Amino acid sequence: MKYTMELAVLAVVLLFAGSFVIALNTGEHEWGGTDDQAGDVINKMTGTEYEPWADPIYEPASGEIESLFFCLQAAVGALVIGFFFGYYYRGRRINT
Repeated sequence: MKYTMELAVLAVVLLFAGSFVIALNTGEHEWGGTDDQAGDVINKMTGTEYEPWADPIYEPASGEIESLFFCLQAAVGALVIGFFFGYYYRGRRINT
């Protein structure tokens, strides 16, 4: 009973990782941006050309810089989530 939360989290992580392994080993996959896919869907549904409502504030000079910003955003998000999980775990440990 002591490790039920940890076992549940481990099971979810293994299921999540397993789904990626299965998905990557079945068929061909094309990785594309959701912005382009959404524009194509809107074009098909409305029959007119999609025009974005707003322009980007800053457009990176290359795809590498764009990937860097995406990785930094993911790292900051992981740090925030990790902080709150650690805060929750430590709070539970101190109070018991």
